[in-house]
Amino acid sequence: MTFRIYDSATREVRDFVPLVEGKASLYVCGLTVQSEPHVGHVRSGVNFDVLQRWLRHLGYQTEFIRNVTDIDDKILAKAAEQGRPWYNLAYDMHRELSKAYAALNVAPPTYEPAATGHVPEMIELISGLIERGHAYPAEDGSGDVYFDVRTWPAYGELTGQAVDDMEPAGDADPQETAQRKRDPRDFALWKGRKESEPETASWPSPWGRGRPGWHIECSAMAGKYLGDAFDIHGGGLDLRFPHHENEQAQARAAGRAFATYWMHNAWITTAGEKMSKSLGNSLTIPNVLERFRGIELRYYLVSAHYRSHVEFSFEALEEAAVGFGRIEGFLERAAAALPKGSWTASYGLGAFEEAMNDDLGTPAAVAAIHDAVREGNKQLAEGDVEELKNTYARVRKMLDILGLDPADPAWGPAASADVELTSAVDALVRGLLEQRAAARAAKDWAAADAVRDQLKAAGIEITDTPDGPKWSLA
Repeated sequence: MTFRIYDSATREVRDFVPLVEGKASLYVCGLTVQSEPHVGHVRSGVNFDVLQRWLRHLGYQTEFIRNVTDIDDKILAKAAEQGRPWYNLAYDMHRELSKAYAALNVAPPTYEPAATGHVPEMIELISGLIERGHAYPAEDGSGDVYFDVRTWPAYGELTGQAVDDMEPAGDADPQETAQRKRDPRDFALWKGRKESEPETASWPSPWGRGRPGWHIECSAMAGKYLGDAFDIHGGGLDLRFPHHENEQAQARAAGRAFATYWMHNAWITTAGEKMSKSLGNSLTIPNVLERFRGIELRYYLVSAHYRSHVEFSFEALEEAAVGFGRIEGFLERAAAALPKGSWTASYGLGAFEEAMNDDLGTPAAVAAIHDAVREGNKQLAEGDVEELKNTYARVRKMLDILGLDPADPAWGPAASADVELTSAVDALVRGLLEQRAAARAAKDWAAADAVRDQLKAAGIEITDTPDGPKWSLA
């Protein structure tokens, strides 16, 4: 079955046909490192991590670039408020972002370029746009350079808008730039340095010292690492306009084909509003991880389709944790019942693969995992070890593709050791169950109940079946 994805540009589901056979190129707009990452921030990281894992599973040699914006108006403003150098704030928040990704087992991209390391490429791109007649330096000596939207007839095609229907570009004070721009929709490619800004936040250029505009950063970095044309450009839904619209316009106006497909993940909302720092409703990753494990938070995020809005609540996260606990319980019991290492049996992914090939249909993929777990629990009850091998193998493989295998060392020694330790736990529990069975046979009900109560106090639930007692974590 062909992998199909929803293209935000054409607004239809399309077969994925890479530019180079057997290879896939992916660029994702990363975060502006101005503050601690919250759940809404990391959703994009998790979603596109699943994409890169699936592309690699399908056999594509995948080059994945995810940038970091480490110079920006907001970074300068927050650093000034905190009385610290802007680069120190950006560095600290970049480290916090890396920790958050690691806590959720987001695999690193091929490369993670930072905007401040690619100013020469940005200047080169801006110069090319000026030469082609699509950009102009402000005439007031401010050092600003703007993209001339009226010179690019296709401007607005990504989001299906007409130029005259758009709001003025929001990259500067409208009153301050009114005399500098030919059209209020023209957006900044380069921002001349202001006296109020630190000298370290500016670079020399043909137009004077200054710094790049936000949009030019991503176009330049994508071009450097993926070339003039690449397969997929991704990011959050809030980036479609103006960021991605402007990225595409300036790249194509410079003669670059740019992205073939556009993919956007939806928001996480709280009380119906997009989770953001400005709304004060953000939930930072360290705070959430005080209450839930990283693997549970990742399961919660993966269980929703990447294009579906998610209304965050701790109640929903609790339900997700319980659901994932059922999967972990099966893995632990199966590992105890199978000869060590036997999970490498042959298997097919069936409904899981169909779901993932249908625009990364993770809700149906997760449902396929739970279906397999139900099969596995039945096989455990029946003692069908041969079938259990394949089921266990399938569940582990499906979880691995979603970044959710508890035995993955990325989750840390405690998580990865759980499956291996279960055999010892199972032996202890079965010993107590044998004592309980002997007490029941002797009609010593008090002793039998005492064993059951002892197991229950330890968080172990006993279920009596026609084939004997079965245990699970309560």
